[in-house]
Amino acid sequence: MSETKITIIGAGLSGLMSAYLLQKKGYEVTILEADTRSGGRIETLTGATGATMEMGATWFSKPHQNLIALLEEFNIPYFKQHTQGISLFETMSFVPPQKFEISDAEEPSYRIVGGTAKLIEKLVQEVGIQNIITNSKVTSIKEMDGYLEITTADGITSKASKVISTLPPHLLVQTIGFEPQLPESIEKLAKKTHTWMGESIKFSVEYATPFWRTNNYSGTLFSQASIIQEMYDHSTFDHNGYALKGFLNGGTHALSREERKEKVMLQLTKLFGTEANNYVDYHEKVWRDEPLTFFPYEQLLMGHENNGHPNYKNIFLNGKLFISGSETASQNPGYMEGSIVAAKEIAAQFLKKIK
Repeated sequence: MSETKITIIGAGLSGLMSAYLLQKKGYEVTILEADTRSGGRIETLTGATGATMEMGATWFSKPHQNLIALLEEFNIPYFKQHTQGISLFETMSFVPPQKFEISDAEEPSYRIVGGTAKLIEKLVQEVGIQNIITNSKVTSIKEMDGYLEITTADGITSKASKVISTLPPHLLVQTIGFEPQLPESIEKLAKKTHTWMGESIKFSVEYATPFWRTNNYSGTLFSQASIIQEMYDHSTFDHNGYALKGFLNGGTHALSREERKEKVMLQLTKLFGTEANNYVDYHEKVWRDEPLTFFPYEQLLMGHENNGHPNYKNIFLNGKLFISGSETASQNPGYMEGSIVAAKEIAAQFLKKIK
């Protein structure tokens, strides 16, 4: 078994970035992706009007220098999040919302022109589509003499000298069997490691016109009273597609899609008037219902709990298994920046250990 043959589990941002970095050093990399698409928690929908709507990772800011450097390396443009106009804050359902304006002096957030998926598309192109095997859910990893044997849900086996998992650690230990078993300490840690965005419900309402801007609203909303807890203008950079997008109360996971949609439209019409009801389409993503991303916790975990834990820097199965992914990053874990930091950390650690 060639020491340069590496298998990466997961074709999200971290997995693709890891493959990109290792390929540049001459390693033969295969990515096994359980889903039918690459991207993981990055998913851009394009609506009927041409609006690009992020159902996953969306924003970043100037401190996220690793992500910004990668975008600049790939010549992928980005733009400032629209915040001009009146923003709203709902404290209680029976009290009119407070109105405020966001100062231009505040640190801005940015979005990728054409959608966050543009970064995924570029990395897939760089890594090579032929090196990414989708619809390949890894179910077991067995240590053999000098290599690891990987088995997928369809019974296909493959060999690798090293394996890098970029799955959320909690998902990894709950869905993949190991022989021999991983140390009890790492299993316990992984089960107490929060999966960022795992409980999130993202929504977007697509419109033919940005009526809120016409009425001098920014589209920004924070609410402690209704189903929409946080919302922003999600119009495209070229102003050819318009939408409002944000997060719903995670507790409404128990409701049906139609029930959530009805509550969203009631809240929007209450805040913005009847124009809000003249929408093109309603979209949502319940990440809790995505078994390739989220596995129910045995106990309540806090956001980012155990993200970036130093024990994820250990190597397992006699130096053959590396645990990486955004939740393991030493900086900005869970975010896109964390995905890139984790990829850089694992590449550096990986190259150091196998020289």
